[in-house]
Amino acid sequence: MIAGMTDTAEHDGTEPTTEEAAAPTQRERRIAAWRNAPRVLARLGFLAPLRERLALLEAAGDAHDLDETSDIYGNGVVEALERRVAELLGTEAAAFFPTGTMAQQVALRCWAGRTGDPAVALHPLGHPEVYERHAFSQVSGLRPVHFANEPRLPTAEEVRDFPEPFGALMLELPLRDAGFVLPTWDELTEVVEAARERDAVVHFDGARLWECTEHFGKPLEEIASLADSVYVSFYKSLDAFGGAALAGPASLVEEAKTWRHRYGGAVFQQFPTALSALIGLDRELPRLPEYVRHARVVAAALREGLEAGGLPFFRVHPEVPHTYDFQMWLPYETEFVAETAIKAGEETGRMLFANHWDPKGPGLTFTEVYVRAAALEWTADDVREAAADFARRLTGG
Repeated sequence: MIAGMTDTAEHDGTEPTTEEAAAPTQRERRIAAWRNAPRVLARLGFLAPLRERLALLEAAGDAHDLDETSDIYGNGVVEALERRVAELLGTEAAAFFPTGTMAQQVALRCWAGRTGDPAVALHPLGHPEVYERHAFSQVSGLRPVHFANEPRLPTAEEVRDFPEPFGALMLELPLRDAGFVLPTWDELTEVVEAARERDAVVHFDGARLWECTEHFGKPLEEIASLADSVYVSFYKSLDAFGGAALAGPASLVEEAKTWRHRYGGAVFQQFPTALSALIGLDRELPRLPEYVRHARVVAAALREGLEAGGLPFFRVHPEVPHTYDFQMWLPYETEFVAETAIKAGEETGRMLFANHWDPKGPGLTFTEVYVRAAALEWTADDVREAAADFARRLTGG
């Protein structure tokens, strides 16, 4: 997700003037520059004005019968979405959840009850460990155990030789904080086999699983078939209003629905979110492979443009993106890079870097680059030109 930066300013302790109080934050300026720029690499729906977000539902009649009675506590259109997901992933059933945090806690809690082991093996950069405030241990009675802290998925050897038992292996596909990276298909199948040898179940944190087919060269149902259960998000790839699904065996899904109610996830009506997810499955899912292919063009042209602009050091990671998102690393202070990116967007109308920048040490910062439908309007030459201009702004060239 795009997150805001905390803007701080030195002052003498007096109250800010009206002008100072009204000054936009860096995050507000960045979002304004992104909205106003004619050329961007991604138009992210969740940052759009409410009017634009509501307009998404204008296509709802093409996705579902709007004369049908509205949903109540998960029936109707919600059940239709669940059936659609199960069909796409090739599983017996699926359950809608308001959040992925809830879906994965419930899934792994159910598996812990069945295996008798609350230990969940996952990467320390995995979403539950980084972004969910230790929910596994604090809420669900699970015990996370970690593989080596390298920016990649675990190997079969690491799974096979892990020094303590675990009931479930959780694999985030792609591993977002490592650069949206994926293993090869053979590596993934070997890791799953290694977990099976240890009598552990395999759960895919597939928030962005929809994006993985191009990298693996496999359809969704074949990818999902490797796991015992799969979680998918509706907003991270499909631009829906929110929501998630847990897919797997029918008995597990039925048990998960019971825990969904206990966790407070039996929401009275969810038709706007469910409809937006169905629209995303119709509209965005078929286009995701095209975005991935174009992300590779963008990443290569970005490297060439930064080199042409005289930037002495940088890193595009992965060099060839595994999905349509990747990281950009630069050897400058975060505040300087962020300001430069905003000004480039404001002055040229081209916004290469619409995301926030995060510091990763003295004089080192990185951002995530997102490539979506808007990027298809950019040729490789367009990206090279914009990247070279950005590099010259950084170096003063």
